[in-house]
Amino acid sequence: MDFAGINYLSVLLAAIAAFIFGAGYYGVLSKAWMRAGRIDAVHARPGAAILGVTFGAELVMAWVLAGVIGHLGTGQVTLENGIVSGFFVWLGFMVTVMAVNHRYQAYGWDLTLIDGGHWLGVALIMGAIIGWLGV
Repeated sequence: MDFAGINYLSVLLAAIAAFIFGAGYYGVLSKAWMRAGRIDAVHARPGAAILGVTFGAELVMAWVLAGVIGHLGTGQVTLENGIVSGFFVWLGFMVTVMAVNHRYQAYGWDLTLIDGGHWLGVALIMGAIIGWLGV
């Protein structure tokens, strides 16, 4: 097996870009998201701890995605392969788990579509940055 390696700068930049994307995404869809998630506007303001957990989780996600992309092998860490890998990780793990959890938690498909769109954007952005910057 050939492992191309991980570019830790790309991991950091991917996590930062994903975090910024999420802020903008949920900023635009905040009312629809709160309605779909049955969240009271009073409780919707995230504190520093939640934002820290979010960024930490996105850092781990970017590192794992970089490892997945790196396992494609030397010369295969490209923009295109990064985007494709991000999509497959989203489809196979992110949105499927979220869809199951939302069904058990009795949320509607509107929440799944909103959150799923966010995580798709995150996976594609991370994959693109990691693939573009290479190893």
